[in-house]
Amino acid sequence: MRVIHFLTGAGLLVGAGAAGYVGLVTGRLSLDLDVGRRTRPLGPLVVDIAAPRDIVYAAATAPYAERRPRAMAEKVQILERGEGMVLAAHRTPVGGGMVAVTVETVTFTPPERIGFRLVRGPVPYVAETFELEETPSGTRLTYTGELGTDLGPLGQRWGDLVARSWTATVERSLETIRVESERRSR
Repeated sequence: MRVIHFLTGAGLLVGAGAAGYVGLVTGRLSLDLDVGRRTRPLGPLVVDIAAPRDIVYAAATAPYAERRPRAMAEKVQILERGEGMVLAAHRTPVGGGMVAVTVETVTFTPPERIGFRLVRGPVPYVAETFELEETPSGTRLTYTGELGTDLGPLGQRWGDLVARSWTATVERSLETIRVESERRSR
C-alpha cells in the first residue's frame, strides 16, 4: 500500500512539474516573486540596413500598425491601443508543438526608437529597445535589452535558457525587418 501511495505522490509531483514547465515555457504561468532577482543583458545586436530610417521604422512597427499584413495578425494580436503605445500579445513557436505567448507594451518614438516591456511571459522582467540611427549607407538598427529572473542561481539558469531562445527570436525579427526594409527601399 505504501508503494502505491509513493507512486501516486511521485506521479502527481512529476505531473505538476511538467505542467509548471509547460506553463512557464508558453507564458501561461507567469511568476513574479521579486525574490533573488537577477538580471542579465540581452544584446546588443546590430544590423546595418540599406534603407532610409523612416522605411526601417515603418517595417519595424508594421506588426503594431492599425492596418497590418494578415501574416502579422497571426503572430501579433493588439490587445489595447493608446497614444504612442500598444499592448500586444506575441505568439512564438518554441518547439514540441508549443507556442509561447508573451504580452508586452510597445512604445513608439518615431523615427528613432521602439521600446518593449514584458507584462506576461516566461520570466518576470524584460525591457528592450530598438534604436534606429541614420548612417551614410542607410540605417543602423541596434537592439539592447535586459532580462530578469527570480530565485537566485536557479532562476539565473532558467534565464540563460530563456535568453537563448529570446535572442534567437529577436535575431529572426531583425532579419525580417532588414529584408522588408530593403525590399521597400528598392
